[in-house]
Amino acid sequence: MSGCSRRVVLRGVLAGASVSLALPALESVLGLSDEALADGTAFPRRFGVFFWGNGTLPHRWTPVGEGLGDEWQLSDQLQPLASIKEHLTVVSGLEVRVPNVIPHFSGAAGFMCGVAPLGEEGDNTVAGPTIDQIIAAELGGETLYRSLEIGGRPGGGGGISYTGPHSVNPAERSPFAFFERLFGVGFTPPGEEAVVDPSLALRRSVLDAVSSRMSALKQRVSQQDRQRLQQHEDGIRDLELRLARMQANPISLASCARPDQPDDDGSFGDDVLLRHQALCDLLAMALACDQTRVFTDVLTKPVSNYLFPGMESGHHRLTHDEPDPQPQVHECVLFCMQQYRYLVEALQAIPEGEGTLLDHCIVLGTSGVSLGRTHALDEFPILYAGSGGGVLKTGMHYRSHTRENASAVLLTCMRSLGMLRSEFGVDDARVTDGLSVLEL
Repeated sequence: MSGCSRRVVLRGVLAGASVSLALPALESVLGLSDEALADGTAFPRRFGVFFWGNGTLPHRWTPVGEGLGDEWQLSDQLQPLASIKEHLTVVSGLEVRVPNVIPHFSGAAGFMCGVAPLGEEGDNTVAGPTIDQIIAAELGGETLYRSLEIGGRPGGGGGISYTGPHSVNPAERSPFAFFERLFGVGFTPPGEEAVVDPSLALRRSVLDAVSSRMSALKQRVSQQDRQRLQQHEDGIRDLELRLARMQANPISLASCARPDQPDDDGSFGDDVLLRHQALCDLLAMALACDQTRVFTDVLTKPVSNYLFPGMESGHHRLTHDEPDPQPQVHECVLFCMQQYRYLVEALQAIPEGEGTLLDHCIVLGTSGVSLGRTHALDEFPILYAGSGGGVLKTGMHYRSHTRENASAVLLTCMRSLGMLRSEFGVDDARVTDGLSVLEL
């Protein structure tokens, strides 16, 4: 294949005309190495991850006391969550058990995947799918989107959702574009007849026309390229399922409605907080309309030097340079917790059955390190809001006094969502038991 261009296409015939489909860059070419709905079915359960960069100040993060209700009190850094304390569980004292060789990313990848990342600093990726995509593979089969990804920071990079190595799911940072994607052409409110965008239907026909050539090409390329082609083909099949779901009648959820269209992106500028809130409002309605059941929300990326309002320097720089007791770092964490609260309250504001949308969610909150200055992976920050449909305890602080494996939280989440999983993680991060203390 030495004479191929850098971008490969497959060609086929559709209605007598030649059609082509662009493929991902390949190394063989480039020379590189609860309650119920009206019909009696249960409300869908949802899972999401809220992520912020640079960790916490553990001595100001860990709650006082242990147990349920009034047996524990919010710490300094958790004070912004006072209004949602009864819906919140904080899990402290756990550690992410992967080699901490890539600052910030080892913790993020180790927690989200249960395995150490691949590569080295500056050229790294995950070794497998992240927890959201593992769950989406089971929960996302009945919705228009297997998962949705949003992020507050304008510009590229920073995604923490991966379907596999080198296959990041980019976070949408434009409220305007997110609205158009979710509630523009193709959105069908309950009770209305679905209208499918003709261009999407044409894409499906093009895919069908070149499918046989895709299979032939996979026999001629390297193993890594076959993996990339398989991921590309999986995306094709996902599109086909989306088209089928668009043509079907949507689930009838009483709170589903088309939201107001946000302002154009220029009105947000570099304001991460306002941009994030607009995205959260749209995400909440997408969940209410059952467009997806899985999401990630990246407020700031694992190594984020965002300049929060009133700070003298960027967040990451402050974690290393600000003298103890690091009051500005503390303020940065407070900003992050305010945004987590905003997301949770956006879900709580939507009625669903006898409760709210939040009641049928698990909204996991975490970062990539505990103490930003040292990139530590013990005392890892973990919390969640929502009971996942009445299966997890809320209003609780659980403190591990034996530095338990953080992977146990994710195994607990998967089992609580009805997934039959016997283990999560590999090597030192592997667990076969969840945290039963969190379960009702």
